[in-house]
Amino acid sequence: MMTLPKVSLKQATKALCLIAGAMALMTPVRAGSELKGLDEPGRGEYLKTLNGKVVAYLPIALSFDLTRGWLEGLKKELEPLGVKIDVRDPNWDTNAGAQALTTLIETKPAIIIAHNPDVQTYAKLFKKAEAEGIKVIQVNMSSYYQTAAYVGADWEEVGEKTATAAVKACQGKSNKIAVVQGPTASAPSAYTLKGIEHILKDNPQTEVVSAQAADWDAGKAKGITQTVLRQNPDLCAIIDFWDGQGVGVAAAVKEAGLTGKVYVISSGGGEQKGACDQVLAGGYDYYLSYDVPSQAKAMAEMARWLVQTGNKVPVDAKGYLYSRLTPITKENAAVPGTCWTLGQMK
Repeated sequence: MMTLPKVSLKQATKALCLIAGAMALMTPVRAGSELKGLDEPGRGEYLKTLNGKVVAYLPIALSFDLTRGWLEGLKKELEPLGVKIDVRDPNWDTNAGAQALTTLIETKPAIIIAHNPDVQTYAKLFKKAEAEGIKVIQVNMSSYYQTAAYVGADWEEVGEKTATAAVKACQGKSNKIAVVQGPTASAPSAYTLKGIEHILKDNPQTEVVSAQAADWDAGKAKGITQTVLRQNPDLCAIIDFWDGQGVGVAAAVKEAGLTGKVYVISSGGGEQKGACDQVLAGGYDYYLSYDVPSQAKAMAEMARWLVQTGNKVPVDAKGYLYSRLTPITKENAAVPGTCWTLGQMK
């Protein structure tokens, strides 16, 4: 007679569970059985409202990483929902931009996302667009007319942070700094200067020996910097207002043999080559990123909200979505994710 092995209660229970599980897998589903869920109440109307809508995108130009990154982000967020992106590229021509905006108002897109060349040119056209029921989102460079939404950098904060970095870098040195700004009528120039003023008011030892406009032109920024360095060989810091022109500042400092001696500060959207690579190469000592991927996402989210609310939101309802600012130095420039590339945006 065969003797069965002794098993514990725990072992027997485990074996029975395994047998029961296997039998359950082999049990056929009864004919006619159904899965019954619930329709998510807002989804259908959400998709229906967005599908087929037009969002117009009017940058100052599509020739640089900032505006191209925004476009790729908008496409990634909105096109899967059936939203059409209508792109107009005035290519740095302010008159062409105004004409493009006039034409867009006639075509009546649901949303216009506009990048202002200055604080005045588009103001009356924005007012006209919103009077006709078109919601306008201004991005990064605003006009003096406030539209439904602004998404972008808080330029006074940019000025405060960059000036603070300059003051710190100049401690124990000459305390002489130079400012290379964009067009004087642009929002970043006007508002960033105010932020710098806030900091320098409390640091009277710091002297601004030059404050000139390079008009977003790298060649002009280089020429300005070369002159300032000749006139002020003991200059301790330069605050540049945008990395697109800042490469000229960095080049002038390098050619003068002053890399690492003159503290170079710039700001921008945080693209890999223009930001992190420049910091690692010594072109910039301090870079303030307003992070294009998160800005694009914020623009798309605001557009989706405005499309859904339509004319239910009063025309005088306005809002701001200021971007998170991230300082980039050699301490974090090599850390993955600090900067972005256009390929990652697609």
